[in-house]
Amino acid sequence: MNRLVEPWKYPFILLFGIGISNVGGWIYLIALNLIVLDMTGSPLAVAALYIIKPLAAVVTNSWSGSLIDRVNKRNLMVYLDMSRAIVIAILPSLSSLWTIYVLVLFINMGSAMFEPTSMTYITKLIPAKHRKRFNSLRSLVDSGGFLIGPAIAGIMFIIGSPNFAIYMNAIALFLSGVVTLFMPDLEKNHVADSNQEKFSFAVLKKDWSVVKEFSQRNVYIMVIYFLFSCVMVMTAAIDSLEAAFSKEVLSLSDGKYGFLVSIAGAGIVVGAIVNACFVKKLATSMLIGGGSLLLSAGYIVYAFSHDFFGAAFGFFILSFALAFANTGFYTFYQNNIPAEMMGRVGSIYGLIEAVLVIISTIIFGAAAQLISIQFIVIVGALIMFLVTMLLFVYLFSSKAKFYSTI
Repeated sequence: MNRLVEPWKYPFILLFGIGISNVGGWIYLIALNLIVLDMTGSPLAVAALYIIKPLAAVVTNSWSGSLIDRVNKRNLMVYLDMSRAIVIAILPSLSSLWTIYVLVLFINMGSAMFEPTSMTYITKLIPAKHRKRFNSLRSLVDSGGFLIGPAIAGIMFIIGSPNFAIYMNAIALFLSGVVTLFMPDLEKNHVADSNQEKFSFAVLKKDWSVVKEFSQRNVYIMVIYFLFSCVMVMTAAIDSLEAAFSKEVLSLSDGKYGFLVSIAGAGIVVGAIVNACFVKKLATSMLIGGGSLLLSAGYIVYAFSHDFFGAAFGFFILSFALAFANTGFYTFYQNNIPAEMMGRVGSIYGLIEAVLVIISTIIFGAAAQLISIQFIVIVGALIMFLVTMLLFVYLFSSKAKFYSTI
């Protein structure tokens, strides 16, 4: 029994920390939306919160990868969790909308740094043979956060207020940082030697060149990365029109729209459970390709819907597919990007993805205003399908060596 438990001791602690952080993140998002809406009465002011996230990635990712690869990853994760907790705890005391936006920008900058930092740490902690299983369990934890977070937020609004929920999220993030302190310090004897090179513009320039050279040497890997990122960009662009599509095209009430979102949550959970059960029997290439194709198929069903039932079916399919696509992509990424430069690669390509999200969201929003919401959602879904078809074909272009260790 101990032989089975011991290799998973730290991965389970890490999953516990990720779970706490995810649940807190949902509570924070919903509570902050309500606080800003109460302050301004403007849906546009709430929508601005969603632009801040990719904007924070644009501000951060050009330099954060160079920092991440040169510092102790575990300690940086602890610092990012606890500093975000402190800033979040300040939010309820603010009365200026612009001050809230600035602090939300800093919080999202911390989140933009945390993602590639945690990915690098996970890659170093989890042996290659266990990564696919870990990533499937992480998808399960993420899906649990999607359902549990909003439910807990609702309970907190009943017994307290959005401000109370914000404080609870700050505590959750702080606890996540404390949990991370119990993780092994994998770079205790290594990072001190690598810090001799001072962090400067020259170092940033050199690191961008390193990522460029790596991309040129590993075209297949980076094309898969880029195409999958493009799929995620299209999901963000289409999702930005979700509420308007539900109201204006499907003519849903607030209650039915809430039920539609709940169906998506159920799809995520069912997909994550099925994924966790069968992940060992599915090739990583099939997880990425099949998951992405099913995801785009769900969006197509949703885009062509004219009533609640069609949209619900599409929502369930696309949310079901997410766990498979993400598990496959994370595993492929961890096994093919060297851990020592993962921060730089993830941050720079994350910067490109964030810019594309901002551009596509603005274009989709403007086009929906000028033409028709359903037409633009259909166009977006078809573009996503074409990208996933290209990704699927590229995945199976006789490159088995990239999956042989998986």
